[in-house]
Amino acid sequence: MSEWEAVARSLMEQRYRALVGYARMVAGSSVNAEDLVQEALIKTFSRPRGLANVPVAEAYVRRAIVTGFLDSTRRSRREPRAGEGALESLSSVGHADGVIDAATLESALAQLTPRERACVALRYLEGLSVLETAKTLGIADGSVKRYVADGIGKLNRVLGTGATADDEQFVRVVKGGAR
Repeated sequence: MSEWEAVARSLMEQRYRALVGYARMVAGSSVNAEDLVQEALIKTFSRPRGLANVPVAEAYVRRAIVTGFLDSTRRSRREPRAGEGALESLSSVGHADGVIDAATLESALAQLTPRERACVALRYLEGLSVLETAKTLGIADGSVKRYVADGIGKLNRVLGTGATADDEQFVRVVKGGAR
């Protein structure tokens, strides 16, 4: 077995679930997260690359996930998104002590455009800087700032929060409906 095959196998064994979770946060329910991860893995490991270890390979696959998601949204004709128009109906959803359940967060993230969602996910869920997010997505840092500001504004309306794009605070997400 070659070195890159060993890295690919280790990545699948150690980080597959984390990659699927990442894909779900970036793409939401509009795309099957496992399919997105599989496509990214195929693109990454379909030919030998200089991916010396699992962390380097994982970073490469994460970028491929984001790129694959954004490419798929560019290719497809814009159809009305599921939940469109639900922005107003969710605006009364509040939070208690900074805790939001995962279903509410997923519903809120579904209100964002693909670029807004990717920028918000990379900035706040992955903890990347504006410059790192811009580099990952291949866009200008000013565009990242705009997408993040627009995305945070939409999330504030949906979740009833008052966060700004400069906030370093994170909202705790819990599984299930309990808060």
